[in-house]
Amino acid sequence: MAASNPHNQYKEQAIMTMTPGELIIVLYDECIKTLNFAVYHIEESKDTEEAEKCIKKVQRIIHYLDGILDYKYQIASELHMLYDYFIRTLVQSNIRKRAEVLKPLIPMLEELRSSFQQAEKKVHTK
Repeated sequence: MAASNPHNQYKEQAIMTMTPGELIIVLYDECIKTLNFAVYHIEESKDTEEAEKCIKKVQRIIHYLDGILDYKYQIASELHMLYDYFIRTLVQSNIRKRAEVLKPLIPMLEELRSSFQQAEKKVHTK
C-alpha cells in the first residue's frame, strides 16, 4: 500500500478534530470558493464542463448541510427553505450556464458563514 500524502493526512486530522460549528464554517467557505470558480469558468474561461463540476459540488455540500439540520430548533425550517432555494437556483444555473444566476448566492452564503462564525465564537467564549 502506498504511503499517504502528509498534507492530506494533516487536512483529514484537522477536519476530524473540528467542532460541528467549525465544520459548517469550512463547508460554507468551500461553497463560496467553488461558486466563485463556477462564475469564473462560465464568464472567463468558458469551460462549461468545469463550471458544471463546481455547481454540482456546491449542490452536494448544500444537500449535506440540509441533511444535518436539527428540526427541534425553529431556525432549521428557515435554513431548509433557504437551502431549497439554493438548490433550485444551482440547478437553474447549471442548465443555463449563466453566472448572473449564481452571483447573488455568494453574498448570501457569506452572510450565513459569518452568522455561524459569530455563533461559534459565542459558544466557545462561555
